[in-house]
Amino acid sequence: MISGGLALAVLTACAPTPDDGDGTGSPTSGVGVERLDVEVVEELPHDPEAFTQGLEIAGDTLYEGTGLVGESSVRAGPVGGEPEIVRPLPEPLFGEGLTVVGDRVWQLTWQAGVAIERDRDTLAERRRVGYDGEGWGLCHREEADELVMSDGSARLTFRDPADFSVTGSVTVTESGTELAELNELECVGDAVYANVWHSDVLRRIDVDSGRVTARIDASGLLTPDERADADVLNGVAKYPGSDEFLLTGKLWPTMFRVRFVPQG
Repeated sequence: MISGGLALAVLTACAPTPDDGDGTGSPTSGVGVERLDVEVVEELPHDPEAFTQGLEIAGDTLYEGTGLVGESSVRAGPVGGEPEIVRPLPEPLFGEGLTVVGDRVWQLTWQAGVAIERDRDTLAERRRVGYDGEGWGLCHREEADELVMSDGSARLTFRDPADFSVTGSVTVTESGTELAELNELECVGDAVYANVWHSDVLRRIDVDSGRVTARIDASGLLTPDERADADVLNGVAKYPGSDEFLLTGKLWPTMFRVRFVPQG
């Protein structure tokens, strides 16, 4: 999130709990939480100057939102290619997650309390809508036609994609413990995949109950030299019509086309 749309959840406990080895302090997963690894299918170039906050593939186009004041942008172009459209955000806006809804793109800002609605084809700004609290991650549940938004806590907030109004919320738990710092999101059916700030373990969340159903170990994707110049994992987007996802992070030189496979 602040230190830094194939979408995933990494969660840290709100209260101190024993560390299970992923660096988040989250509890050991209980019965019913599937353990998955990342299988790399392809490596693709990524702008090492992009402070990735949101990632989503719609059709043949990759949409990416980047952060930092004075450096934030929204971009669109072919997966693995140079962006064909780049729209900067004016200071003092700090760009965050984004998602595609029909002919529009919704983009969050971190602490400005503003969501920006854009034209999908040109990324031109259409309007701004205010919201309370911080903006971190955002995705669109097509079947339910609702937005799912994270704010750095253990809560996911549901919003109307037409006017961004709140329609509900759910608290995310793993083995009965609330998990915070939910960041970039990807909606896939009734699940939300989420990054958790400062962790290389993604979470798959049942969106109706808020229960974590899988932990996905995405550690080791970068070499030690690449890791030295990069920031945290943050960026998950599903390839439409496949079981593959695209993963990257803030200031990462590479994106990874991957599958999530059972451990062992």
